[in-house]
Amino acid sequence: MAPKTAPVQTATEAPKTTSVVIIGGGIVGLTAALTLAERGVSVTVLEKGRVAGEQSSRNLGWIRKTSRAPKDVPMSLASDALWATMAQRTGVDVGYRQEGILFAAKTEAEMDMHRAWLASVAEYNLDSRMVTDQEIAELVPGGGTSWAGGIYTPSDGYAEPTIAPIAIANAAVAKGAVIVDHCAVRTVIRSAGKVSGVRTEKGEISCDHVILAAGLWSRKFLGNMGVSFPTLPLVCYAIRTAPIEGPTHIAVGTPDMSFRKRMDGGFTVCQRGAVGSPLVLDHALLGMKYLPMFKHGRNMLRISLGREFIEDLKLARRWSPDRMSPFEKLRTMDPRVNAGINAEAIANIKTYWPAFAEIKPEEEWGGTMDITPDSLPVIGGIDGIDGLTLATGFSGHGFGTSPAAGQLAADLLMGVPPIIDPSPYQFDRF
Repeated sequence: MAPKTAPVQTATEAPKTTSVVIIGGGIVGLTAALTLAERGVSVTVLEKGRVAGEQSSRNLGWIRKTSRAPKDVPMSLASDALWATMAQRTGVDVGYRQEGILFAAKTEAEMDMHRAWLASVAEYNLDSRMVTDQEIAELVPGGGTSWAGGIYTPSDGYAEPTIAPIAIANAAVAKGAVIVDHCAVRTVIRSAGKVSGVRTEKGEISCDHVILAAGLWSRKFLGNMGVSFPTLPLVCYAIRTAPIEGPTHIAVGTPDMSFRKRMDGGFTVCQRGAVGSPLVLDHALLGMKYLPMFKHGRNMLRISLGREFIEDLKLARRWSPDRMSPFEKLRTMDPRVNAGINAEAIANIKTYWPAFAEIKPEEEWGGTMDITPDSLPVIGGIDGIDGLTLATGFSGHGFGTSPAAGQLAADLLMGVPPIIDPSPYQFDRF
């Protein structure tokens, strides 16, 4: 099951020529399209399935600086400023609320991790601060347990994943962008080493630049071009509840649960300490690159071997432009819900805050994240492929940083001063 989203003003046919083609109708590609359209650049977004049909509408909606890698904090700060203007840019209330995010810790070891992170980002003068159990009780009243303490960032917040990408897409169209859904791009066409177009399932489109913002599909797309891009899939599961007052509008995370208030009056709830890890062939091919990550987060992984392995094997790793691509065979990754993990989330939220005792789940879903070895995305070009810009590999963090990430991709493509330093996101770091 996927969260429901409003329709997008898509076109029935793609133009024969455009300045920029964006592969992928997720929120990063859409923010890049909006930025380009606002600058008067001809841009066409091609989506193999439906716009924002995968992780862009399935994530938790958090917009945070807390616990980001220090080198990723400038992207988060730039995105905060852009999120604040999104309602004006789109003409839609996308649910952006700077209500704050609190991470509560059970142990002193967890507190030490928060202290270490806070020290590591001291140069940015964030409003993040360590809090005591008593302060947590004041921020989120009615608790049923004691905490070692926590970390609180008042300027963090959230927005609505089912609303924001759609609003951004429609705003881009209103400003001149073209969006075509159910149109898979099979490959990039190059002339003399430079991008000159794309080949889609419906024919060719001439262009000068391509932005690859295909999320978890980027590895297959680049692999078919002879480029190895390391990402592995992990599945985050979430629950939408019926409207309930709840104890706070602050978004709250604990080691094994999270919640945040929704515009519809309910909450989005997650088991923050568990993610699905259905094994596929890439785990064998790339596993050694992820050993440090595995050692750090192995307790979170719920590893399984099932139909996902077989379904992945059925998808080609190489194909010719005139043959059906994997993106036409599987247009939307829609992982099965792990009922056990979601049940843990509900049990934990009731234990920690009894105000949720009567909570009623109304919808559940899974979303597949594309995880890089260092959990940072790639935003920028690839040596030897002039005209191709990547904006992918966001490792479950893309929604919150999408405004700055999309603008950064547009800046780099246009050769204008970038919104932030792009060096942490270079492809060649792998």
